[in-house]
Amino acid sequence: MRPFEVRNAHFDRLVSMPELRWMGQNTNHAKAHPAVVEAMERCVRNEEFHIYAPPAGLEELRSGIVGDLGLAGMSALVSDGAVASLYHACHTFLRPGDEFITTDPTWNWPMAFARAAGATVKQIPIYGSEHGYRLSPERLAGAVTDKTRIIYLVDPNNPLGTACTADEIAAIADIARKADAYLIHDCTYRHFAHDHHLAAVLYPERTITIYSFSKWLGLAGMRVGAIVADPATVELLASSPPNNLGSSILSQRAAIAGLSIKDEWFPGVLAQQRANQKLIKDACEAVAGLSVPVFPSNGNFLIVECSEAGIKPEALVAQFQERGIMIRQGAYHTPTFGDRFVKISTSVPTRWVEEFVELLPEMVERARGRNETVKLF
Repeated sequence: MRPFEVRNAHFDRLVSMPELRWMGQNTNHAKAHPAVVEAMERCVRNEEFHIYAPPAGLEELRSGIVGDLGLAGMSALVSDGAVASLYHACHTFLRPGDEFITTDPTWNWPMAFARAAGATVKQIPIYGSEHGYRLSPERLAGAVTDKTRIIYLVDPNNPLGTACTADEIAAIADIARKADAYLIHDCTYRHFAHDHHLAAVLYPERTITIYSFSKWLGLAGMRVGAIVADPATVELLASSPPNNLGSSILSQRAAIAGLSIKDEWFPGVLAQQRANQKLIKDACEAVAGLSVPVFPSNGNFLIVECSEAGIKPEALVAQFQERGIMIRQGAYHTPTFGDRFVKISTSVPTRWVEEFVELLPEMVERARGRNETVKLF
């Protein structure tokens, strides 16, 4: 069986497990607001699914996204989720011989999109206390060349949970401008950050802001997001989008409703996931060899370093999967540093977290005796 078939079958098994506690994909499992559910039900009752949505997205949603970001004068192109936005940007602006710069760790798929477009990918290591688990502008400046076409910044970083300061964003935007490069600012986890700064405010002409409803609103399976950029940039992107017949109208109706109740609903989600982070950190500190190097995290997840405990991340993941809990091994994000950590999602019911922390000492001991290679994705 080909690798993509094996991978797909693996995730098909997971989605077929109704009691699985999803704590590895940063998905948001907070109970949906009734207004969001009603918007979807109304869309189905009215059978809107017979029609195509506008190619750039419903106008109410486009303006709502720009308003949520506070980027007046910018334009939104609604997409089939943030990953589709990234695919589209990479394939629109990269050519063979171009250079794509990002961090290590980073979100992996844009690197694959860049390579498919013929670009060379350069990663700047940021893992470890020596780097503060963050990208310094000085190291970015040293990596940029005259071939640099795209600088890709996941901020807050997935999987680390660090977020750029205002000064760092200003310096990164200046570096991108001097290089005449596009700056893709992937803000998928912006809503969970303690403080966040948009590069588009400082470098509007070539910053591409990636917006997602998968995480803060919990619509991961609905696949709806957006590219937000200068209208001239969006005009280029709108000339040949992968979803030229419009993204799912059902998903867009849910997203519009979500924006309308965000101020009422999301603070409770945020408070719960931050409390979940604290439960996990406290539990890890009680187990010899485990540590949480980035706390609090600016995402809806934490990394837990486990190499000092004498266990492999894959072994710990496998032990929790046997108990119906999915967490993620570091190698999913970085082959260089992936043997050091696991990642745990925190925008989940507190009872899931309580089960996780109760099992943690036992799972660590079991993983210590099971360090053979475990096939994971």
